[in-house]
Amino acid sequence: MPRRGTPPFASAAALFVFDEQLRVLCWNEGAEALTGITADEAVGSLCWEIIAGHDDQGGIACHKGCSRARLVREGRCLPAAELHARTSDGRRRISLETIAVASEGGPLFLHVMRDAPARPPEPPLPGPAPQLTPRQREVLGMLAEGLPAKVVAQRLGLMETTVRNHIRLLFRQLGVHSQLEAVVRARDYRLI
Repeated sequence: MPRRGTPPFASAAALFVFDEQLRVLCWNEGAEALTGITADEAVGSLCWEIIAGHDDQGGIACHKGCSRARLVREGRCLPAAELHARTSDGRRRISLETIAVASEGGPLFLHVMRDAPARPPEPPLPGPAPQLTPRQREVLGMLAEGLPAKVVAQRLGLMETTVRNHIRLLFRQLGVHSQLEAVVRARDYRLI
């Protein structure tokens, strides 16, 4: 049975079609079955509001600046994204593939949706959490805010070389090589 706004193609797979403004043009029966969201609710809405996708860490994956649509439009082949989509029953982990199709009215984008495999278990942390001094925790917290060493030094009233020494020791204790890795590892250990 064709859905409202159906373009000249069909599929039994759960999919929806949207335009460059990210407005849903077609929401098929497979998409209804997978999400519990009806075509009447979805068609005409913004795709990122309907899916409301989040990554495995809870970060926003679907938003008005959809990078998947932009990259596919540029001709890039993207692997399927795994995200937690909004459904009528809460959230569901799905795998989402993006396809760009040329049409007379401009490019159209298809998101083909499937159930995603279970999230792989997190690898165990290498031993117990390191014991950090109060100053190291303070520096680590500021690194988690994305602040560079120079700003951390200014905020703490320390020499930049002293802060860099704290950072070097933090990296060694956490077993990492960068500020980003340090923040991720510290979150794994629940230090921040």
